[in-house]
Amino acid sequence: MANVLVKFEREGLEGLVAVGTYLSDAAKRMGIDLVKDDNDDQPLEMPVTIVSGAEFLSAETEAEHEFFEQKERKPNERLASQTRAEKEGEIIIMTTDNKKEKAKEATVDEDFTKEFSDMPLEKKIAQLVRLEAIALGETLTFVANSPYMVFDKIMDVMAEFGLKKETEEKEAARPKEHSDTAQKAKKPAAKKAAPKKPAAESGTT
Repeated sequence: MANVLVKFEREGLEGLVAVGTYLSDAAKRMGIDLVKDDNDDQPLEMPVTIVSGAEFLSAETEAEHEFFEQKERKPNERLASQTRAEKEGEIIIMTTDNKKEKAKEATVDEDFTKEFSDMPLEKKIAQLVRLEAIALGETLTFVANSPYMVFDKIMDVMAEFGLKKETEEKEAARPKEHSDTAQKAKKPAAKKAAPKKPAAESGTT
């Protein structure tokens, strides 16, 4: 199977993926999240910049074109969910620096840490005991309501159902240009072989 080396420059991560893999799937395998919540708490895909290896990628899809028509496009930007590796080679990708989201998460952590640090010792102990009680209560409830064998069976069924649903959702989300029907339409029709002429019979006069 032909492979492509995909490198995510900002994260310092790289790996081999099969030809035909979408950049978004390659990112997920390496633990890179390319989706963020916008102001309406709706998931929004962040474009990536192709530093090098654009020649190994699929052509721009209609969905990509529409996306960038509504957004100012930077040079070499692509949508990872619409772009797949189509040839062997090396692709270097620069992800969007989501500084606002990181700053927000850091602020929440800092606020909680500061609030906890400012508490008197008695309150700190009481807070820890309360959190421990909540965790213990949830654990006991979970165990009590989940007999092991039944739980395993349910998890197996859910895992199978989840995998099937995820596969269907992925297929539905794929660009129409990359569907099996579109790929078949691109292939030139096979030429029919010309009928063979019968060999001339040599006669005697």
